[in-house]
Amino acid sequence: MPLISFDNLSIAFGAEKLLDGANFQLDAGERVCLIGRNGAGKTTLLRLLAGEIQPDGGELWRQPSLRVATLAQELPADTTATVFEVVAGGLELGTLLAAYHDAAVHLSQDPDALGKMERLQHELEARDGWRWQQRVETVISRLQLPADTPLAELSGGWRRRVLLGRALVRDPDVLLLDEPTNHLDLETIQWLENELLEFRGGLLFVTHDRALLQRLATRLLELDRGILTSWPGDYAAFVEKKAALLEIEARHSAKFDKNLAQEEAWIRQGIKARRTRNEGRVRALYALREERRQRREQSGKASFALEQAEVSGKLVIEAQNLFYAWQGEPLIRDFSARILRGDRIGLIGPNGSGKTTLLNLLLGHLSPASGQVRHGTKLEIAYFDQLREHLDPEQTVLDSVAGGRETIELNGQRRHIIGYLGDFLFTAQRARSPVKSLSGGERNRLLLARLFTQPANLLVMDEPTNDLDLETLELLEELLLEYTGTLLLVSHDRAFLDNVVTSCLVFESDGRIREYVGGYTDWLRQRAAPEPLPAVKSKPAPAAPPKPSKPATSGRLGYNERRELEQLPARIEELEQRQQALHDLTADPTFYKQDTAIVTQRLEELKALEVDLEATYARWEALEGRGVG
Repeated sequence: MPLISFDNLSIAFGAEKLLDGANFQLDAGERVCLIGRNGAGKTTLLRLLAGEIQPDGGELWRQPSLRVATLAQELPADTTATVFEVVAGGLELGTLLAAYHDAAVHLSQDPDALGKMERLQHELEARDGWRWQQRVETVISRLQLPADTPLAELSGGWRRRVLLGRALVRDPDVLLLDEPTNHLDLETIQWLENELLEFRGGLLFVTHDRALLQRLATRLLELDRGILTSWPGDYAAFVEKKAALLEIEARHSAKFDKNLAQEEAWIRQGIKARRTRNEGRVRALYALREERRQRREQSGKASFALEQAEVSGKLVIEAQNLFYAWQGEPLIRDFSARILRGDRIGLIGPNGSGKTTLLNLLLGHLSPASGQVRHGTKLEIAYFDQLREHLDPEQTVLDSVAGGRETIELNGQRRHIIGYLGDFLFTAQRARSPVKSLSGGERNRLLLARLFTQPANLLVMDEPTNDLDLETLELLEELLLEYTGTLLLVSHDRAFLDNVVTSCLVFESDGRIREYVGGYTDWLRQRAAPEPLPAVKSKPAPAAPPKPSKPATSGRLGYNERRELEQLPARIEELEQRQQALHDLTADPTFYKQDTAIVTQRLEELKALEVDLEATYARWEALEGRGVG
């Protein structure tokens, strides 16, 4: 029995149909990847399935009492809500759970908190709230989120994790994810992959991450010019089959157009066409005209070209013994490197580890606490901005690129700005729209359009692939492979790194940065051992990192460590039993009628126990990971 299905579904915005007579069924256990160009209607389809909008026609059916959770493409605006409140907000009891959690956090400062907790406790017990509170705490723990930190203090990547937590906390039957890997670091993407592989409901997701797509999808669903088509097999098979289909379509269209031209020439002969015996042919011509009018051509491909600058000197950047700290913590320690003309270097590390900071140090936008940076000669730099901070939302797309000019000069040739923006798939009408009306993918294409008007022999790109559709992403790859200058690239797209860079600078523990030859897969093969996810730390400035965590020591386990590993399961079981006992104690309706000092002592004991249990889990996982090797 399907979870969701629709039959002959249609929806249009303006004159163009985003869905035209579409049919679809999602079953439990399926992991379907929805693909299509930016603007094809993928997000609209997700909103239809989530029940946020209604179709213009057709039948949409959902299993009764179906739980649907979604992950929006855009990050939330800054808010004073804490992480716990945002994650719990994914539940019907979210407000109640957040109020109880807030009272517990402020128990020692607020004299009224104890009475408030008692009232909230009764309501939670009546509505099976403890089960959902445990679910919220489990999700927060697994995502390593700082429960009591305001969302506004977190970086984009950590906010993305919070939104994931909000989607996962409902334990949904259907999970709808729109670009789930945007703003996530590589370790979190791998965690997400494993989490989604274990998901037993129905999953429909949109992604440009080809590695995620290849590993997760049980089938592909393509939305192209209003038509929804299901493709079995993986992405590589889809690309091959789609190319063959488009070739057949092009031949059919050419044959059709030739026939139409012949009939148009015939009708212009006049008197012959008006004879009775030819009325059928005239009607057939009218039918051909109508068919041609309704045909939806495939939109043109994006076409990128970089403005070439004068060749730089052989030495591009030299860094010697760089040290940079934030709030007393070493972010970059003793970093030295020589970047030569033609190098293509990827930067890999967790969110907040200091990748953007290192770029700013190398470019001279930041000064190191010690060490020095030297630039080579004839350097011309173009910088792709991760946070899109340099886009004025009130400007039009035209003015954002051309600054009021009608033409721009590229590689010695003048081009009209409308034609140039057409290479980036902006129609004349869209080019006159304000930046604030653009989708995430359109904003990234706009940044690329601006970037490529700048003569550059050093190209610096900080997360350029977010929100790009697969076709545009592959075109950008081709452009960068043909680029003869020097490239510094920050990306969490594993396939993109593998295809573009020749070496990687990897942020390891304690501010150390190590160079590895090759792309992401080469780094995985060469690194000593995987590092655990770092603990998050509030980050009010771009350079502010989460505090780096110590990785487990690589190598075989010693005798004492083997003994410790053997004893840890019993220790974990003991702590879990004590935790359950304290949960049962605090759930008793009479618990909060005791002396305040006793209540406070028990709650603090429970909190300390949970911290101890988390640390014991982490230690067990670290030792077991080394023991398995």
